[in-house]
Parts: sequence; structure tokens; C-alpha cells
Amino acid sequence: MYPMVRLIKEVVKARRMPPLHALGSHVSHHRCWPQDLDYFMEMNNGRILTILDLGRTGLAQRVGLLTALRKNRWGLTIAGSSVRYRKRIRPFVKFRIVSKAVGWSERFFYLEQTIWIGEDCAVQALYRSAVTDKNGIVNPVHVFAAIGMDQPSPEKPAWVQAWIDADNTRPWPPANDGTS
Repeated sequence: MYPMVRLIKEVVKARRMPPLHALGSHVSHHRCWPQDLDYFMEMNNGRILTILDLGRTGLAQRVGLLTALRKNRWGLTIAGSSVRYRKRIRPFVKFRIVSKAVGWSERFFYLEQTIWIGEDCAVQALYRSAVTDKNGIVNPVHVFAAIGMDQPSPEKPAWVQAWIDADNTRPWPPANDGTS
């Protein structure tokens, strides 16, 4: 089940925080609860992705994106991701999520999120995201105009661009091997 109470808490907390520049970092604080655990008594990898949603929601609230989405009747979607899990998140452990945009193209936004336990990075995720309307993907230039920003994308970190380039070599649709 989606953690709706946590989602509401994050939106309310983000509303009380100062507005954030579209390239700023949003920090949110969380705890690993028993319902987040898997068989190995650590936060389930799927739950980690759900908790990262909460960090992106706080970021979207603070940069004005949620308001622009409602006003323009736009949607928001994830179009790709890559996640590194490096440290277990145990029951009742407090952690923080740092969420930030690292660049954009003519179609997509690229977001980095990290989960920190103290000074140790437990998880790092890179997302390709898009804003959509009834006609498909909305150009990020239009999205930024809706939140009052007119700025070109910063140069993406080399590892982000390498991920984009590698993913562009991936065939789509994938080959159907006949087993389905």
C-alpha cells in the first residue's frame, strides 16, 4: 500500500519550507518503519523507491512544480531509473533523502536522489522524468516557464550523460523471445 500518510506529511512540511530554486537540493527526513521491511529485516528495495517518491514530491512542491502541474492539468511520470543500493537500512533507523535536478533535455528532466544514514550514503538513484499532457511529453522549457524560470540546462555530470547515452543504445521495444 502506498504510504499516503507519509505523503501528506511531506507535502505539508514542504509547503512550510522556503521556495527552492529549480536546481536546489531538497532534504527530507524519514525513518524505517516495520511495514517497510522485507524478510531480511531491512528496508525492502521496492519500498526504497516509494520513499524516494516522497523526496521528489517535496522537491516538486518547493520549486513550484506541483502548482504548475495542477494549473496546467499536467501529469508527471518516471521514464527510466538506475539505482545503487550500498548500505542496508535497518528497522527504526533515521535517514535523510537529498533530491535535486541535475539537468534536462528537450523531453526529460534528470534527477538525482541519495539516501544518507549519518555520513554514509546508503542509496543513490538517477531518474529520467517527464511532464505530460494530453498530447504527450511537455518540453521542459514550457515547464520551467510555468514556474518562472528561464535558464538553460547545466552541463550534466559525465556519469549522468554516460547513462543517457548507454540507455539510448538499448533497443525498444525489446525483442520478444516468444515465452510470453
